[in-house]
Amino acid sequence: MNDRDRSSLRIAAAQFDARPGDVPANVAAHVRLIERAGEQEVKVLVFPELSVTGYVGTLLTEAPESCVVDPEGPAIDPIRAACRDNKVAAVLGGSLATEQGLGLGAIVVDRRGGVCTTYQKRHLDRDERKWFVPGSVDCAIKVDGWRLGLGICYDSSFPEQARALTLDGADAYLVSGAFPVGESDHRRTVYFPARALENTLYVAFANYVGAHDGLDYCGRSAVYGPDGRVLADAGPDEEGLAIADLNTEKLSQIRGKLEMLEDRYPEFAAIQAHTAG
Repeated sequence: MNDRDRSSLRIAAAQFDARPGDVPANVAAHVRLIERAGEQEVKVLVFPELSVTGYVGTLLTEAPESCVVDPEGPAIDPIRAACRDNKVAAVLGGSLATEQGLGLGAIVVDRRGGVCTTYQKRHLDRDERKWFVPGSVDCAIKVDGWRLGLGICYDSSFPEQARALTLDGADAYLVSGAFPVGESDHRRTVYFPARALENTLYVAFANYVGAHDGLDYCGRSAVYGPDGRVLADAGPDEEGLAIADLNTEKLSQIRGKLEMLEDRYPEFAAIQAHTAG
């Protein structure tokens, strides 16, 4: 399908209560949600950060090798089969073994059940730098003519990633998150509508519900329109999906009204500093 043939694309952000370090249980949750997405004709489904193992700092400290997810390994065979059987592309999370060290990764399974790419989180917080090495390359996937940029949790704190992906042609920004209640919940309410509005692109954010490894998660997986408005929200507590349709006409209309991409500085201007008393 070429870009001119596209009209809409149904995407979803998934949330579930992960079991820390219990890969079979978490894989079963992925399969359950992929099947639910397929029933509702979702084409692309994004899961939370480190979704296959849960976000488990104790394991990453004590036994990091136990957190590695082989994109081609048997542990996620049920996920690949579910994607194939339900014609759903899925972005799932796991630790990746790289030549440089452990990467905090996203694994993209296509609608044929194959792994089409992986992405390694570029922005690591202080704790994560004890366990992981940062990635060096941004990543986008293409589905039915739609270009979808990938981010993982803390990446979304840095507006330049979403802007770079947008300038490279992204129509949407898919973020796998692990946002607990409290200050992170506040940041969630700011980051994702802001990334959508300032770049006039769709944003999908996937988060956990429940609690594991000492953190209580705030849920609120959601999809935002290119004007920053919420299109779907999965709520704070229950396993489920936030589902919305990306629409070519709507995207064009909003970009025709909100012209920040056209009106931005072509490059950063020189800053003149003056003393004011």
